[in-house]
This record gives sequence, structure tokens and C-alpha cells, in this order.
Amino acid sequence: MKATRLAIPDVVLFEPKVFGDDRGFFFESFNHAVFEDAIGQKTQFVQDNHSKSAKNVLRGLHYQMQQPQGKLVRVAQGEVFDVAVDIRRQSPTFGQWVGAHLSAENKHQLWVPEGFAHGFLVLSETAEFLYKTTNYYAPAHERCIVWNDPDIAINWPELPSAPLLSAKDQAGARLKDAEVYDTL
Repeated sequence: MKATRLAIPDVVLFEPKVFGDDRGFFFESFNHAVFEDAIGQKTQFVQDNHSKSAKNVLRGLHYQMQQPQGKLVRVAQGEVFDVAVDIRRQSPTFGQWVGAHLSAENKHQLWVPEGFAHGFLVLSETAEFLYKTTNYYAPAHERCIVWNDPDIAINWPELPSAPLLSAKDQAGARLKDAEVYDTL
């Protein structure tokens, strides 16, 4: 499995070796030792999540102030543009974002560490999104930064004039007003 640190080096893109022929394909989607070696830290996943969304659904930018979650994300069906925003106030990349196309076809995975807000836009007719988390979902501690914050200026590809948003995501805060991580 190839691991590449992105422009924000704590975020890592994983590209598995895929073995395929006319019968189908096989790939190792997760190997704990390879994963920890690539990110340079011990990690334990405690929860797996699976969501399905329609085209133009935009989810995020989500994070938890207490019980922060690192996420290893991938797409099992369809395609998304996945985004991680550094919201660690003391980080040299605070307020910056990185993104990657994740699809069932490319089988890439993205490591979004604790201290980042996370979101994605569905580019295909539907997408099934799978992710492992390092902490349990805690709705009381969940926060949301608005997807189109001009201070972050995410360059969402193929963005419809009005993406489909949940009420929670419509009410997201601007980064300058959001609760962020002072230390992690």
C-alpha cells in the first residue's frame, strides 16, 4: 500500500495495491501495522460507519470538541471529493484544507487525524462512504464549520449552485467564530 502525505503532512492518502482480472479484484483495505507506520503514531479504531448519499449531497465540515475522532475514510460505491481542514489553532497550517477524490474505482483512502474538520461532496449519482473512527460518536460534542466559509475557501469540484445540506450543516459556524482545538 502506497502512503502519501498531502500538503498538510498529517493527512495521508493511501493507495492500495489492487489485484484484478476478468473475474474481479482483490485488495487489502486495511493493515494496522502498515497504517501506523505510515502515520507515525499508535492508533486504535473503535467504530466503523457506513453512509449512503445522493449526488450533490455535501456533508460537513464536522468534528467533535471532546472525544475528537481520527477518521480513515473510503468509498465503496460511487465517488466523492473528500476534505480535511486543520482546526488546531497552534498548527502552522491552521485554517488550511486538503482534498482528495475517493471512489470505488480508485479505492483510495484518506487519513483525517484528530484536530481536523471533515466533509465530502458526492460527485456520482450515489455514494457509499465507509470510515473507521478513533473515538465514539458523541453528538453533544459535535461541531460544524460551514462548507463555504470564505476564510477557508475550499475549491469544491463540480459544485452545484445549491448543494444538498442537512439543517445542521446549513447552520455551520464560520471558522473565525467556531470552537477549535487549542491543544491536542
